[in-house]
Amino acid sequence: MNIKEAKTEIINTIRAYNKKDDLGCYTFPLVRQRPILLMGPPGIGKTAIMEQAARECRVGLVAYTITHHTRQSAIGLPHIETKMYQGKEVSVTEYTLSEIIASVYRCMEDTGNKEGILFIDEINCVSETLAPTMLQFLQNKTFGSHKVPRGWIIVAAGNPPQYNKSVREFDIVTLDRVRKIDVEADCDVWMEYACRQEVHQAILSYLRIKKENFYSVENTVDGKFFVTARGWEDLSEILKSYEAFQIPITEALVSQYLQKEETARDFTAYYQLYRKYGTDYGITDILEGSLSDRDYEEKAAMAGKGGFEERFTVVNLLMGALHTSFAGFAGREGKLISLHEALGYLKNYVREHGEIQEIEAFIQNRRNSMEVKIEAGLMTEKEIGKENWVIGKLEEYCLNLKKEHIRKSSEGFERIKEYFSRETHERSKEIEKILEQTERAFRFAEKSFGDGQEMVLFVSGLTQDTLAMDFLSLHESPLYMKWSEKLLYRKEEEKLLEECRKEESMLE
Repeated sequence: MNIKEAKTEIINTIRAYNKKDDLGCYTFPLVRQRPILLMGPPGIGKTAIMEQAARECRVGLVAYTITHHTRQSAIGLPHIETKMYQGKEVSVTEYTLSEIIASVYRCMEDTGNKEGILFIDEINCVSETLAPTMLQFLQNKTFGSHKVPRGWIIVAAGNPPQYNKSVREFDIVTLDRVRKIDVEADCDVWMEYACRQEVHQAILSYLRIKKENFYSVENTVDGKFFVTARGWEDLSEILKSYEAFQIPITEALVSQYLQKEETARDFTAYYQLYRKYGTDYGITDILEGSLSDRDYEEKAAMAGKGGFEERFTVVNLLMGALHTSFAGFAGREGKLISLHEALGYLKNYVREHGEIQEIEAFIQNRRNSMEVKIEAGLMTEKEIGKENWVIGKLEEYCLNLKKEHIRKSSEGFERIKEYFSRETHERSKEIEKILEQTERAFRFAEKSFGDGQEMVLFVSGLTQDTLAMDFLSLHESPLYMKWSEKLLYRKEEEKLLEECRKEESMLE
């Protein structure tokens, strides 16, 4: 199973385990709620999908790497209590609340989420003293004498023995009480995720050409050599940062993230080519239509005569430039939607308040609400950025009303609607610009590569880009439609030919 399928399984489990009847009572028997045990190589995104699943299901998340804990922090500290048994007073050892269980309750208090995921990573690498506690946890959903609260599902993760010498094998009794899911690295699935996460376009381009270098873990007599999904994603961030400061990208830097010499060297060389081709071809000028006819013809001819790697890199440069436009539009579209929703709330607010100063109170209430959510950990960095933009726009509108000496809130709201219409007008101009860029990219690809495999890569790459599809499904690009239909027809034709060949071979 790949990591995307594992995420879907976790989401389905949350919904199944936490299903309630009409009276609000859980319907799934607690004794049958098996914990999920994810087993797979390191760095493929097991922790990341926990965050995504929790966010999509709107539940809490408490994550622990269990190797960082002792037996005392896991099950609590012992203390002596006096009990009466059959009329006799005896001293009994009990335990304080487990730090892990306490974190679950703290999450419930901070976020208001009464349901969630308790994620325990590296569960099969615990110390000898903690191993029995972990087995009890998986089998009985307790740490010591403290139960995991109802509504919280347990997900544990570990690495197979070939990746970690300290791994402990689970016995059949334990495995018979969990849902074991084996997860494998999958480049195509990660690329889909990487596009959404704005991973550096040079990395995406490289892995489209050399998928075999996506993931590798080797234990040899000479040492450990590995390349992981986590390494690529972290490398992406340092590339963006270094480029912003114009710091050179060296093999020494890349090898800090891709700890396999051959892959680090190969990617560094490709990165330098990617940057050079981006300069040589002037992709931005091609999409803006600012090249002279002569320069345009020269670049199209250069691309058509290039070697395999150069041609595919040019296609990836085109896709990368378009993706940047699609991503920018998606970000601004999300902000406009949030602003429109805020204006809906403001409309109801001004009905009840007459003076323009009340709009300022509305803005302040919204800011206060955001700060409370940030404190509770209920907002991502992107959500915080979007909300700050919305509040900034509302403050800008309010300032404009003051400049125009508008005092009545009802009149002010009508003026605000006019301000917002300017935003939507700019949106229409941006849509038109991106469609023109898309058409120019296709015309350049047509002139350079005809209907060769480069065009297949171009169309399929756009089709797999969720941001591109979000845009093109609403705003039609004639050339995208033409080539996607043509390639679909070609696939159907090849499928029919293959079926005919099978029929012929059977007759023979």
